Amino acid sequence: MEISTDVGDFISSHRIARFATTDPSGVPHIIPVCYVFDGQFLFSVLDEKPKSTEFMLLRRVRNIQANPQVSLVVDHYEEDWSRLGYILVVGKAELLREGDEHDTAIRMLRQKYFQYRTMAIDINPMIKITPHRVLYW
Repeated sequence: MEISTDVGDFISSHRIARFATTDPSGVPHIIPVCYVFDGQFLFSVLDEKPKSTEFMLLRRVRNIQANPQVSLVVDHYEEDWSRLGYILVVGKAELLREGDEHDTAIRMLRQKYFQYRTMAIDINPMIKITPHRVLYW
């Protein structure tokens, strides 16, 4: 799907999104994530921030493997409510372990987040989201 320049700029200009998955019984799981947008896909790496378990056992990973339908919300809040806004991306997630897309997303993430420049994320799994629908306000 094609995402307009205005919507893409909004997505790219924000630092944190909320990523939603569901388990096989439909129970939602929503977490904040760091991400990048390449103009077509969104990417979020499983990084070195504290985790309760190994990467492939994380709830979001297990949920993606069971049901790849996901949502991601990028929102903007200000006390002046005339300036509120959000983008809701509904799509399909997959895990990347290597390859050109993975490597390009790592470079983009390191450019956006200085914290990633010192993290050993080069071989970590990457969540790739292919948007199917984008809603915004």
